[in-house]
Amino acid sequence: MDMNIGTRYNFRENEAKWQKAWAKAALFKAKEETPKYYVLEMLPYPSGRLHMGHVRNYIIGDVIARYKRASGYAVLHPMGWDAFGLPAENAAILHGVHPKVWTLENIASMKEEMISLGISYDWDREFSTCSPDYYRHEQKIFLDFLKNDIAYRKESFVNWDPVEGTVLANEQVIDGKGWRSGAPIERRKLSQWFLRITDFSKELLEDLSLVNEWPEQVKTMQINWIGRSEGARIRFPLIEREGVLEAFSTRPDVLFGASFLAISPDHPFVEELAKTVPSLQLFVAECRASGTSLREIETAEKKGFDTGLTVHHPFLKDFPLPLYVANFVLMDYGTGVVYGCPAHDERDYVFAKKYKLPILPVVQAPQEEPLPYMGEGVLINSDFLNGLSVEEGIKEVIRHLVAKNLGYGETTYKLRDWGISRQRYWGCPIPIIHCPHCGLVPVADDQLPVVLPDDVTFDQPGNPLDLHPTWKYVDCPTCGHAAERETDTFDTFMDSSWYFARYCAPHATQPIDKEKAEFWMPVDQYIGGIEHAILHLLYSRFFTKALRRCGYWTLSEPFKNLLTQGMVCHETYKDQAGAWLYPHDVEKRDGRFVKIADGSPVKVGRSEKMSKSKWNVIPAAKIVEAYGADTARLFMLSDSPPERDFEWTEAGIEGSWRYINKVWRLVTSHLSDIREVKRGEDTVSSFSARALALRKMTHKTIAHVTEDIERFHYNRYVARLREFSNALEDFSATEMSERWALKEALHTLVVLLSPALPHVAETLWEALGHPPFILNHPWPKADPALLQEDSVTIAVQVNGKMRGTLDIPPQLSADEVKERALALSTVGPLVQGKDIKKFIYIQGKIANVVV
Repeated sequence: MDMNIGTRYNFRENEAKWQKAWAKAALFKAKEETPKYYVLEMLPYPSGRLHMGHVRNYIIGDVIARYKRASGYAVLHPMGWDAFGLPAENAAILHGVHPKVWTLENIASMKEEMISLGISYDWDREFSTCSPDYYRHEQKIFLDFLKNDIAYRKESFVNWDPVEGTVLANEQVIDGKGWRSGAPIERRKLSQWFLRITDFSKELLEDLSLVNEWPEQVKTMQINWIGRSEGARIRFPLIEREGVLEAFSTRPDVLFGASFLAISPDHPFVEELAKTVPSLQLFVAECRASGTSLREIETAEKKGFDTGLTVHHPFLKDFPLPLYVANFVLMDYGTGVVYGCPAHDERDYVFAKKYKLPILPVVQAPQEEPLPYMGEGVLINSDFLNGLSVEEGIKEVIRHLVAKNLGYGETTYKLRDWGISRQRYWGCPIPIIHCPHCGLVPVADDQLPVVLPDDVTFDQPGNPLDLHPTWKYVDCPTCGHAAERETDTFDTFMDSSWYFARYCAPHATQPIDKEKAEFWMPVDQYIGGIEHAILHLLYSRFFTKALRRCGYWTLSEPFKNLLTQGMVCHETYKDQAGAWLYPHDVEKRDGRFVKIADGSPVKVGRSEKMSKSKWNVIPAAKIVEAYGADTARLFMLSDSPPERDFEWTEAGIEGSWRYINKVWRLVTSHLSDIREVKRGEDTVSSFSARALALRKMTHKTIAHVTEDIERFHYNRYVARLREFSNALEDFSATEMSERWALKEALHTLVVLLSPALPHVAETLWEALGHPPFILNHPWPKADPALLQEDSVTIAVQVNGKMRGTLDIPPQLSADEVKERALALSTVGPLVQGKDIKKFIYIQGKIANVVV
């Protein structure tokens, strides 16, 4: 060992050295060359300091990025910031700091920590979505959507917090109250901006067949969310007044079991009716004050208001159906009208029992079943449908509805148009001017961006943009009269629905540089949490198709491959008062957990996803400071497959640190042996048996590791390198061919380690006598000749029963294998004198003698 190289790896010195060198050499700058590879982790929200739950996502992406670079690909691996959002406004209210200041400070901190982890990002492409240089292009995209009838404005019911004076998402309504104010939520009708995602429902569903490398779970979740339904639209003429109500049903076969028609409290017909019926007004108000999410409505007590009106049954002239306003019917689903068949629907059954409505079974189960029965069977009590199966009945009833002009077959989707208006300050301004004379006037392209004002306050409820003394007041660009800007801002999912395209040319004067985007897109490997399976991933797919319609590109799908990484988990801790505690505030003494500060008992909760809200986070900076970035990287890769959850342990991080020092000692201890091998000598004339065995192990490791990285089996990748380095520890070279094989093995080990441990690998590469950078060294290729086994062990069967084994050369012919199999003492006597009907040989695995 060289005297100037220590036995312990100096991560502080070497990590700083190489990060500086990589930046100076612009090593990670993407070049438009082929073959290309675009790897991307989901756009992070700059919430503050990184914890190890964040780190796992970024390291998974960095390993594949570094591996692909070494494999000859031009790699695009960018990073930016999903910088708008409610947390920044909350921080402004709580701490009195401007959202922009809070956000930019967090970005600076997180960027510094990402660089300290050695992640190979092309920082020249960095942007934040809160920058006018980014959102001016988002405003342009919106205006193009408006021109192409993809964006539109309509009145819609929202969750209104009267104290905060803003709209809340369903997730922000807790037990019917605002999550922050605690005020009872009102359902208000407001004019909102929408995107016609429903125009793309069929394509979004069918094109899931194009993303074969997505997890089936994610595809299934999107299929269910889009919610394609086959059924019938049925017309129910009103009896006491003019008009027709239409209902969609996936089960028109049970129409003869209908006993009522139910309509949403938000239906226009109900609004009109309530104007003259005060008791109905009260009922509608009660419905709007209750839970607003689909889940809350489905679990709430079923309530109805009898309007006193009835409708004609499509097929039963003397059986009018009473019309109820019901709290479980949503205006946003179907037509806002449903017919109730209590005998075959649980919700309808509960409602019918409560209001004493008829319950008539029309599907006969194969055996006696309690009501409501919702399975397959034969139709009964249904006139012309009697005796038909459910499937046959659906077709037949639709045929009759069409003949009577009372309905038709229809395909519908559960997916609703995307409401993008938010009554918040910290978001992208919507580039629309409201003129009392001209109506809605788009801001001209050359007047973009519409920039957020900095001089806002958060000292009163409501949207700061709406309350600003000057910002919203402008002259109409069309007629010159006094007008007002739109004060709503975009849903922040807008920002993250096209950012991947902007990375292709982040400094372009147009939103998307078509040529560059079509060079890099689609993203070859996208990485993020499964919690984004619906909204972000679906919206990104929709944006891709909408942008194509507007002429931005010809792409259909944004992400070719998708990896949904598991969560990093840690126990949760609370003190005696029930307050959350950080892991570093707790220690184990005499078999129980206590607070370090005062020794008081600590309640240990279950292990959960690392979350700042539950304080069970391990700050990345603390691990990097104590053990170095490569130790953190190694531990994130080694414990479990990337798609599974991962349990944080102190023992695990210690073990990773020990392994790094083990590799360091292994390579540096053999430097003198390696130098004895002549520089530039490609091979030696012959190899000893030990040297040849080492070479075979080296090339098998190359083959296995390459396959593991390609398949994202990162835990196996790390395990194989541990096995390889253990074997090298036990190897001592005694002659030149062995030293040559050892040099090859150690060089290979360092290169194979480099995607996971880039700083260690660069340092060892330099110690081995190479110029920087190891990233520029080609990924090793396994020699096929060295992957061949000298012999393989196969099972030998007689009539499918195991009778022995054979050790044979793998290239042996079937006839030769048969000869050796029949010569086995456990096989020969069993087949002697019998007719061998067939001999089956699966090369290298099994032989079967059939007699």
